[in-house]
Amino acid sequence: MVFKRLLGSLGVGGPTVDTVLDPGAPRPGAALTGQVHLKGGDADFDIEHITLELVARAEAEHEEGESEGVVAFERFTVGGGFRLGAGELRSVPFTVVLPWETPVTELHGQDLGIVLGVRTELAVAGAKDKGDLDRLSVGPLPAQEAILEAFGGLGFAFRSADLEYGRIGGTGQQLPFYQEIELTPGAQYAHRITEIEVTFLAGSGGMEVVLEADKRGGLLSSGHDAVNRFTVSHDGVEHQDWNAIVDEWLRRLVEHRASYGSYGDHGYAGHHGHDEHHHDGQRSGPGMGTVVAAGAAGLAVGVVGGMVAAEVVDEVGDFFEGEEEEAEDEG
Repeated sequence: MVFKRLLGSLGVGGPTVDTVLDPGAPRPGAALTGQVHLKGGDADFDIEHITLELVARAEAEHEEGESEGVVAFERFTVGGGFRLGAGELRSVPFTVVLPWETPVTELHGQDLGIVLGVRTELAVAGAKDKGDLDRLSVGPLPAQEAILEAFGGLGFAFRSADLEYGRIGGTGQQLPFYQEIELTPGAQYAHRITEIEVTFLAGSGGMEVVLEADKRGGLLSSGHDAVNRFTVSHDGVEHQDWNAIVDEWLRRLVEHRASYGSYGDHGYAGHHGHDEHHHDGQRSGPGMGTVVAAGAAGLAVGVVGGMVAAEVVDEVGDFFEGEEEEAEDEG
């Protein structure tokens, strides 16, 4: 077993840590499981706590332009309060629950270009060190998968996905960022929409779906954005006609009616008022420009933005290498 060295603050001869996540891509709101493997140092050490921190790479817009950074969005203490003997090997199993708004990183096994990580913090004798960073993969909820498949069935193609730091006004958003999945329209909507951005804000009781369309201008009018929000249930997903539901959402969006519908256990439940949303932070344009084949979702593959799926893996590697280099500089 190869242990990742604990970074400089605990000194030479301190314990080392290696966190191993169980295989698979858990869904938002589901359990993330694994083990933290510890190896004792040159002497006995008192392990005060072992904490897992969920981190994400997100984009932020500000007056000077746009920047990218790492945002921590959840912490779990999974162990501690014991002495680790010199050279001792010990494993600490853990089960934690992912936040419902955890971004989706893959669809049908295809990488969407979203970078999430699990960072392990070890506190020993008053010193803390974040000695391990592992990539986290998250699959879609059934409703998220069904909605994206419906977009594919209506001729939309996946263009990119990114995380935007900020909040969407008028929603129940909990995390400090939100995920945008950008799609390009097929022939049916291409004359009305240049692109559409889909944001899922899930919770234990259901999910908000925020759609933002970049509408084409007419002969005497310029293009503009239209934003609508819709609410769906986690229950009965397999019994819904999602192609018809999403098609209705799109028709309302392009007609710029700002009402939204709620699709509960028994299908469409009618209009629930006027609800147009404005964002506390600006929405960005195309994210990383990744091209991903969404498999059974039917989202078409195209060359967009000059980046292909293999390069997403390089970006992910650069992200984690950058973290390790930064830690070495501090060490």
